[in-house]
Amino acid sequence: MSDQTTTLMTVPCDSEPLHHQLATANLKTQLSLIDNLIAQGDEGLTCLQNYLLDTEDLDPTPARGKIYQALIAAENGAFGSLIQATYPQGIVTPAPDCRLDYQPLQDALIAQDFLQGDRLCVQALCTLVGPTAVQRKWLYFSEVDKIPVVDLQTINTLWLTYSEGKFGFSVQRELWLGVGKNFPQLWDKIGWKAQNNWTRYPQGFTWDLTAPRGHLPLSNQLRGVRTFEAILNHPAWQT
Repeated sequence: MSDQTTTLMTVPCDSEPLHHQLATANLKTQLSLIDNLIAQGDEGLTCLQNYLLDTEDLDPTPARGKIYQALIAAENGAFGSLIQATYPQGIVTPAPDCRLDYQPLQDALIAQDFLQGDRLCVQALCTLVGPTAVQRKWLYFSEVDKIPVVDLQTINTLWLTYSEGKFGFSVQRELWLGVGKNFPQLWDKIGWKAQNNWTRYPQGFTWDLTAPRGHLPLSNQLRGVRTFEAILNHPAWQT
């Protein structure tokens, strides 16, 4: 354990330094601190609850999503009741100009039901494209540009927020750019292919946080690379 993490563990929960660390430290440090506080039981959860209640105006982040999930899942139901009263729909508030209701997707991801979340994600993308895509249940690469920027960004934010920053289109794009847009290297990196064999759906995929970074969402991967490439090149990532 690093000296920094040890110091964080001793910070009083109502202190400004704790709020500062949860807001500004790198994600790995934030998640480590949150885990340490969760391990302390009700005292640590009270800490996290106070932070979340005091920072309603902050944007959703993986750290804030993890805190929300921990409070909702706490054995002491008082934490979940209070935090749900403040955040009845979750940490992410979709923009008013989103074309769809993303609450079912948010609910699935809060519960870390990533298989259901992935299915809802595909349904949402098809719905955004139009009834023909809904009927066929997958996208052509030429249809991806019909997806509004705000909707794709919202879907991505939901995945990031409730996966400790491991899953989301932006994560996949970052990894893709990191390997020079080399898809064969990316497949191995995110666990979509192993020993030159495609991962079988759904049983071959990992539907929890032990999965490789960027493993989810599947984004139509069973339909070839061109749709996935179109998603990674979408204007949503240029704003």
